[in-house]
Amino acid sequence: AVHRDRMLPQGVAVGDTLLGLSSSGIHSNGFSLVRKLIEKEGLSYESLCPWDSSVATVGDSLLTPTKIYVKSCIPLIKKGLIKAMAHITGGGLLENLPRSLPDGVGASITGHPALPKVFKWMKSASGLDDTEMLRTFNCGVGMVLILDPKHATEAKEMLLAAGEKEVFELGSLVQEPGVKVTSPLV
Repeated sequence: AVHRDRMLPQGVAVGDTLLGLSSSGIHSNGFSLVRKLIEKEGLSYESLCPWDSSVATVGDSLLTPTKIYVKSCIPLIKKGLIKAMAHITGGGLLENLPRSLPDGVGASITGHPALPKVFKWMKSASGLDDTEMLRTFNCGVGMVLILDPKHATEAKEMLLAAGEKEVFELGSLVQEPGVKVTSPLV
């Protein structure tokens, strides 16, 4: 159990750093659209996977289990490095991140990573613009950690040591509500 005085979010402020942890795939978000895209493109779940030749079928790729972040995040939480977290689920980055922020504080995303293959394919097949992609899917970022910038290097090292393959420096918190993404999704 968590003591009340250690519950997150805690002390979130303008200037805090945003670190992103990679997702393992679509994490079951946007499946209504995914089903329509599969049908529109004339594919089935048994079809060869057009976006990733290392996976046998469309179904195998889409049903990649949702990544669980607890093992890599708990050591940072116990050490008091994390002020808040946002699990990027349905509603994507644009709707989930603001739920972890105090009133009047927003996020400036200046370093969104390149789209993983499955999201590039979905963007192309759907015709969705960057905003709608970020509102519908996790786009490769499954968890966002909010922390004091002075702890960013230590946090990244701990996350990598705990098994995270990548830690993205997404941006920082700003004195303007909402999430602004200035790096294009490519």
